[in-house]
Amino acid sequence: MASELSDTLKSLPSHHFQDFYTLKELPESHAWKPVDDDLCPFGHHDMVAEQVPVVDLSDPTAERLIEHACRTWGVFQIINHGIPTRLLDDIESACQRLFSLPMHRKLRAAREPDGTAGYGPAVISSFFPKKLWSEGFTIFGSPLEHARQLWPNDYMKFCDIIGEYKKEMKQLAQKLTWLMLSPLGITQEDVKWAGPEGEFEGASAALQLNSYPTCPDPNRAMGLAAHTDSTLITILFQNNIAGLQVLREGFGWVTVSPIPRGLTINVGDMLHIMSNGLYPSVLHRATVNLTRHRLSVAYLFGPPWEAHVSPISKVVDSDHPPLYRAVTLREYREMRAEHFDKALSLVRLRAPN
Repeated sequence: MASELSDTLKSLPSHHFQDFYTLKELPESHAWKPVDDDLCPFGHHDMVAEQVPVVDLSDPTAERLIEHACRTWGVFQIINHGIPTRLLDDIESACQRLFSLPMHRKLRAAREPDGTAGYGPAVISSFFPKKLWSEGFTIFGSPLEHARQLWPNDYMKFCDIIGEYKKEMKQLAQKLTWLMLSPLGITQEDVKWAGPEGEFEGASAALQLNSYPTCPDPNRAMGLAAHTDSTLITILFQNNIAGLQVLREGFGWVTVSPIPRGLTINVGDMLHIMSNGLYPSVLHRATVNLTRHRLSVAYLFGPPWEAHVSPISKVVDSDHPPLYRAVTLREYREMRAEHFDKALSLVRLRAPN
């Protein structure tokens, strides 16, 4: 088994990470400066006054509360969202089952160097001088082939859970997207690529399973470095262990304290563009823990790959000219792959002289 792991690691690119579960000390390759000093122009706060908004979707005023959260934070948590508790338990168990596999088994489903799906480090890893203390599993479409590699004789249980979770998340993402757009006066007529029924049938979607193992020196390690998402929205489920932090201008990094069976909703760059900057795409990161293994599941919901996304006319006028040019998600993702956090500025229109 040891020789199998060694041979597999030798065949992978150098950016693939070590087996965190065998490390007793933080390697220099993963040693960041103290986390609270990293990309933190405003300091770090977790005061009650700076708690991320929580919206009860059964509340008649939910749409108004969501709009306010989108404008002021770019992120909010939701409860009474309709996702069965049993399914959230199932997806958490599926993550535990996956990430508890021995390294040599997980590497059977390793992401190809130029690939997008499978087991591997965060895609943004290559943009930072230090490595991240996390492992991930990315799913586009069906996880069948990778699941067969992981569990040759028992892969359908994992696939069934993933399939059901994605179906439920898509329906929720559709609902949330309209709850976020409607207060701006945006209707189905304004978003042609959403389809005649506004159901976003051609939408792009990915599921990202994340594992943040316990860390011997969490104050100098980073689970996931600061970034925005290129999506319309991201729906995140956490396993009741804090780690997600969001940057709120004027306050600093604020920890998103998990709500049992709650979900966290992030505004992504595509929705930021559509809203002409009214909704900020939230900068967020993940910290790690000394004693508790954190898991999270992110559903990344975006427009169709070839749809042109630009500021909607309803939010553009003489006082608020369009801030961004039209861009497809495919083009934008290519820009992100090359320029990372500079991509949004590259599609921003220059102010008239």
